[in-house]
Amino acid sequence: MEGASNQKKKGWFKKIFSVILAVTVLVWLAVFDLSSRNTLQVEFFDVGQGDSSLIKTPSGADILIDGGPSLAVLQGLGESLPFWKHDIDLMVLTHPDHDHLAGLLEVLKRYRVKSILWSGAVKDTAEFKEWVRLIAEEHSDIEIARAGTRINFDRDPGHFIEVLYPELDLSGVAVKDTNNSSVVLKLVYGEKKFLFTGDIYSETEEGLSGGDIGLDADVLKVAHHGSKYSASDIFLAKVDPGVAVISVGQNTYGHPSPETLEMLEKYDIKVLRTDLAGDITFITDGQNLSFKTEK
Repeated sequence: MEGASNQKKKGWFKKIFSVILAVTVLVWLAVFDLSSRNTLQVEFFDVGQGDSSLIKTPSGADILIDGGPSLAVLQGLGESLPFWKHDIDLMVLTHPDHDHLAGLLEVLKRYRVKSILWSGAVKDTAEFKEWVRLIAEEHSDIEIARAGTRINFDRDPGHFIEVLYPELDLSGVAVKDTNNSSVVLKLVYGEKKFLFTGDIYSETEEGLSGGDIGLDADVLKVAHHGSKYSASDIFLAKVDPGVAVISVGQNTYGHPSPETLEMLEKYDIKVLRTDLAGDITFITDGQNLSFKTEK
């Protein structure tokens, strides 16, 4: 009887120890996550022939821009976010094409999305109808993107996302070219800036370059996967980035085009490609900027 009692006690001790160990691990994981948020991180996911980027702010906000053409975005989020995080603070759809929209549909099914920013432009596809249905069910705060819209993601006025394009409210408009109606965003964190261009063409780039919009950025997400109709001469001169990211996968379109790569080389811009580098992560404290690649 005494031996059985001792065995029972040992069993309870093991259970208690296991619980304490599990709680300790969770606490340290939380501490590690908080410490990693002393800097802003921008991750360009390798989602194949498409776009998807995640911004992780020091205040703990997670901002997802586009979702790529498949479930690959879920893997990126699963690896980047803590396992207990099941919400996205802000989701941005630059335009309703498959290679930017499809992955967002899957995110909406699996994550709680607090706010959504998109142009409102419509497209007659089953995927777009599913998008409209899901965001209606999500009951997220929805904001229509137009030039001048600014979103502050913490208390510092020098930390924000600004919409540079489109200039007009496109709610309910069936635009002729969804690529060229892409939402263009500028992320500012202290002295460091990122420019997200969706799939706009050089004509729109040049239109933006001709105004008094501040396009300067340290990191440029090259439009339309490096198409020959993007990264125009005047635009690159105005943005003057140190690094250009091309989100691209295996394709039959010839992306990125030799013309675009030559133009980037002309301006001595370092080029990072998701098809070659895998996921690309930038880290900044507002003054310094570094990056790492998966491959």
